[in-house]
Amino acid sequence: MEMRRITGKARDETLIEMKSAMDSQIGEDGPAVLTAFRMKLLTEECNGHSLNNSIEDRGTQLPGHTETDRLQQNKDTVFFRDGVRRIDFILSYLDDKDGEKKQERRREFEANLKKAGLELETEDKSDSDDLKTYFLKIHAPWEVLATYADVLKIKVPFKESDIPHGQDVPLEWLSRPFRLPEKVMRPQPDYFTSPFDKDKIDFFLIKNRDTFFPPSTRNRIVYYILSRCPYYKEDCKETDKKGIKRLLNNGTYTSAFPLHDCRYWERNTNEQCESERYHLYKNWARFLCFYKEQPLNLIRKYYGEKIGIYFAWLGFYTEMLFFAAVMGVICFTYGVLSYDDNLTSKEICDPSIGGSIVMCPLCDKKCSYWKLNSTCLSSWQSHLFDNEGTVFFAMFMGIWVTLFLEFWKRRQAQLEYEWDLVDFEEEQQQLQIRPEFETRCTDQRLNQITQEMEPYLPLPKKCGRFCLSSVTVLFWMLLIVACITGVIVYRLAVYAAFASIMKDSPTKKIHLVGSLITPQLATSVTASFINFVIIMILNFFYERVAIWITDMEIPKTHLEYENKLTMKMFLFQFVNYYSSCFYVAFFKGKFVGYPGNYTYMFGKYSRLRNEECDPGGCLIELTTQLVIVMTGKQVCGNIQEALLPLLRNWWCSRKARKDQYSRWEQDHDLQNFSQLGLFYEYLEMVIQFGFITLFVASFPLAPLLALCNNILEVRVDAWKFTTQFRRPVAAKAHNIGAWQEILNVVAILSVVTNAFIVSFTSDMIPRLVYLYAYHHGSEATMSGYINNSLSVYDISQIPLLSTPEEGAIPAWFNSSFITTCRYRDYRYPPGHQRQYSHTMQFWHILAAKLAFIIIMEHVVFVVKFFVAWLIPDVPSEVKARIKRERYLIQEYLHNYEVEKLKIQLSQSFIIEPKPEVCTATDKHGVLSECL
Repeated sequence: MEMRRITGKARDETLIEMKSAMDSQIGEDGPAVLTAFRMKLLTEECNGHSLNNSIEDRGTQLPGHTETDRLQQNKDTVFFRDGVRRIDFILSYLDDKDGEKKQERRREFEANLKKAGLELETEDKSDSDDLKTYFLKIHAPWEVLATYADVLKIKVPFKESDIPHGQDVPLEWLSRPFRLPEKVMRPQPDYFTSPFDKDKIDFFLIKNRDTFFPPSTRNRIVYYILSRCPYYKEDCKETDKKGIKRLLNNGTYTSAFPLHDCRYWERNTNEQCESERYHLYKNWARFLCFYKEQPLNLIRKYYGEKIGIYFAWLGFYTEMLFFAAVMGVICFTYGVLSYDDNLTSKEICDPSIGGSIVMCPLCDKKCSYWKLNSTCLSSWQSHLFDNEGTVFFAMFMGIWVTLFLEFWKRRQAQLEYEWDLVDFEEEQQQLQIRPEFETRCTDQRLNQITQEMEPYLPLPKKCGRFCLSSVTVLFWMLLIVACITGVIVYRLAVYAAFASIMKDSPTKKIHLVGSLITPQLATSVTASFINFVIIMILNFFYERVAIWITDMEIPKTHLEYENKLTMKMFLFQFVNYYSSCFYVAFFKGKFVGYPGNYTYMFGKYSRLRNEECDPGGCLIELTTQLVIVMTGKQVCGNIQEALLPLLRNWWCSRKARKDQYSRWEQDHDLQNFSQLGLFYEYLEMVIQFGFITLFVASFPLAPLLALCNNILEVRVDAWKFTTQFRRPVAAKAHNIGAWQEILNVVAILSVVTNAFIVSFTSDMIPRLVYLYAYHHGSEATMSGYINNSLSVYDISQIPLLSTPEEGAIPAWFNSSFITTCRYRDYRYPPGHQRQYSHTMQFWHILAAKLAFIIIMEHVVFVVKFFVAWLIPDVPSEVKARIKRERYLIQEYLHNYEVEKLKIQLSQSFIIEPKPEVCTATDKHGVLSECL
């Protein structure tokens, strides 16, 4: 009978034709043959085998059958058509009309893959959803896996561990609502592991060769082969033509990825598939699981150690943020509760005190004289963050950072032990050489350790590339400084414009918020938004520049590549995100001068007078800047990470047909997870870490905002990895890499910045000096502080360039009665023999500020180093377990070798003839050599 594909409307007619043909052939034994065929068919379908392919490939005629759904090809499978060989990797490509070169590359590449031992199977474009894409399925048989597991020194189990997990935790019942099922937390038992050795197959626990290496290890091995496989002919001299990455760049293949094991919302019907993706989505990736612990072992098993260590760090960081957030809320609550006791703000708002104090103009010509009580609201707002609790919170955060880093080292050491990464650095460093390094470095030299020739980059070339890279990074950092300078010029220029526009208080007509809008607030908010837009634009361009110059340096290993790129990106991001905050915190209002001798940014004739701080201090402006930049970055990041993929997912789901949408097509339509995917996740969190540590003294609620964001971030990242990204190639990592050192540097710098913020940005030190040294009265109170902190200037001595225009002078100002104005400084009044020079109180305050910085830094650093010394990096229990495991491994290896030697010796005595002369010395030599 002629065979053809059974699809569409002809299914039922074909069934009838095949049934009649089969009935005429099977004769008397028909029922038995029919039953046997049905059993075989059912077995093949359960194994993920396609019925149509079974008919076409084997030429078997289908007996009578009435269930038309069996004719639907089961494409949602991770196996080849035979239902036995597992798909370890997928390559996709389009058959271009003018792509003869691409066809030739593919032909040579696939031929070389077969020579390497891989097995291939192609899905024709007529079977794809878009009728354009070919899919090449790759399977690694046991011999290939065993060979490369030996080369890569992959650790595999040889005995189930008998070391207990640990003691029961007291009050464990309290944590039960936050725990996940044991089978999810520990998807496989603990084993003693050892690097795989192909010559000792019987030493390891190999129950089933098809499942001995998990899918994550299989795709890692296949990718290792793909990244080094050439696509040139044997007689060709172009030896640089190798690797799947280059083929992806030149369009020979459109994508390369391992498969997910099932749909994320339902289990795989094949029992051979673990459905780990489904368990991850159900127990981890849904937002309703935000209060649950993370299944780190399952994440590691499915995605590899590198992604597992990221989520372990992110979860630990979020847990530690809880304590910082609680303390920040307490300090903020203290500011709210002490609201009514703030005498400084009461004096500013008092019409008889603040309303009678006339302040000098804040800019030339356009700005006029103003009354102090116009800043009443901002002074109350400033008190919420600038109070006695600020000092305590700044010191607390310095200690919190140390505790976070030290406890993370302990957690990291525990994960290294549990995930068999203790000796990873020594074993894997040389095995991670990048294919690009091997290809682009044509010079060879002898490796003193392996005594083999290896590629290397000569020192002159390395220095030249490094210098070019450094100059490029420096240029972009200077570009950021130039942009920030432009924003500062905007602040100086636009303040006068806002002051001129608002001189008649047109904003008062705006309901609710009209009274809150001042020239200072309008300038600060608009400048912050402009700065944020500049930050995002520069980020977009610099990311590409950083990748380009890192590629140009040709790092040797993947670890070196990531570390170089990390340092370049963080240096840029540090200047980009934090420079505006550093300006407001440490430069604004510090180099202003006084009414008769103002300081100008580009000289007196530029008429861009340096900004002054509000009488309530610059801390509230730093808070505004921090909130806008930090919150804006987090909101934009979450929209980019969650909302856009949701829209894309909705659009792609419209064309998904469950019965025809194959597993490789489903994954092909997902987003590609690039090699730098985790890099951007780390960068986002480390930038946030800088915000909540470097400037936390100005905004105690910053840890609370970070905590809320991170609770969402964990689940958004989990959702992306599980539902939106193709399955990444598993990679190993035993720590968070260069980010650990960056966090240490930020932690040390945060102590210095917060000490300077408390001293020079807030008004805490001047208030304390006044309270204990300059207050006149029997009781130490803050009454009279405002009058004491403002100096006096004679209006008649104001230069003509700084005198307000006639139209800018308010109606209440009468030059006949008002002859002086006040400004924020500690200088002698007019008429004094040292008029307009700094008073002794100024020097006392400066000395107090410097003393506070020294004391705070030393106290916090002493506590930091003491805590770091007190808390060991590796828990004693983990040290004991590592030693115990190494001892047991050596013991089992020794016993194995002895037993193997006994078997070999016994076989040699039985099979081989007894030698005429065999001395004891010879026997000892043979035994030593075997051992």
